Amino acid sequence: MAKGKTPAVSTSLKEFLRTGHRHFLRSLSVDNVIFGFHENQLKVLLLHTTFGNQWGLPGGFVGIDEPLDKAAARVLRDRTGLNDLYLQQFHTFGQTERRDNKVLSKVLKDLNLNPGKDHWTLQRFVTVGYFALVEYAKVNPQPDDLSTTCTWHDLDNLPTLLMDHGDIINKALEELRIRLKYQPIGYNLLPREFPMKDLQSIYETVLGRKLDRANFNRKMVGYDILDKKKKLFTGGSHKAPYLYSFNKKKYFKALENGLGSDF
Repeated sequence: MAKGKTPAVSTSLKEFLRTGHRHFLRSLSVDNVIFGFHENQLKVLLLHTTFGNQWGLPGGFVGIDEPLDKAAARVLRDRTGLNDLYLQQFHTFGQTERRDNKVLSKVLKDLNLNPGKDHWTLQRFVTVGYFALVEYAKVNPQPDDLSTTCTWHDLDNLPTLLMDHGDIINKALEELRIRLKYQPIGYNLLPREFPMKDLQSIYETVLGRKLDRANFNRKMVGYDILDKKKKLFTGGSHKAPYLYSFNKKKYFKALENGLGSDF
C-alpha cells in the first residue's frame, strides 16, 4: 500500500472484518459529530447499525499510513458527499468501559470467522472526536458497510445510541457552546444569503435559550463579519427583513483570531 493512501473499506463485510487489521491501526478510531440546521432545529447525522437496533455516529478506522485528520475528513466526505468542510477535533474518548463486544462477537461467529479474544475488532478502541458544521440541504447522507441507514435526527430527540456516542455528542455540543464565546458560527450551516432571524435561531439552539433580537442584531453587526443584502420582499404589509451573507474573508479571519469580544 502506498504511503498516505488508505484502501476503501471492502464491500464484503466479512472480508473487511477478516483482513482489516492489515490496513488499519488497531485500537484507534475517529467519530464525527456532523451538525446541520433545518427548520429551526439543530440536527446530527446518525447511522443505523446493520446488527442490533441501535444508532451511532459516522466513524471509522485510521489507515496505517493515514494522518488522523485525513481519516476524519474521509469519513465526513463518504457520509455527506461534501469536501473541504469545517472539521474540528475536540476530544479524545478512552474510557475502558466504552466498548461492548457482545454484539460484535456474535456477528463474527455468525460469519464463521471464529474470533478469539485477540481479534482486531474486539480490542479496546480509543476514539478521537471531531465535529463538523454542514449545510443541511447540500448533504447526501450515505450509510457505510456496517450500517443500513444514514439520516438526520433532532438533537433533542435522539434514538438509542451505541456505547458512549451520546456522551460524544454532548461533549461536541459543549465545545460548540464554548467556541460561541469567541468564534463565529453559521457559515457552513446556512445558505449563502439568510435573514438575521435564522442566524439567531442557530445561536439559540446551540445555547439552549432565547436571545433578545435587538441585542443579537447589534452584536452580530458589530462583529463586522456580515454583508447586508437587499430586502426580502414577501408581498405582505409588514416590514420586510434584510438578507445577510457572511463576508468570507472577515469570517475566517475572526475564526482564526477571535471576534475581539465575548458573545
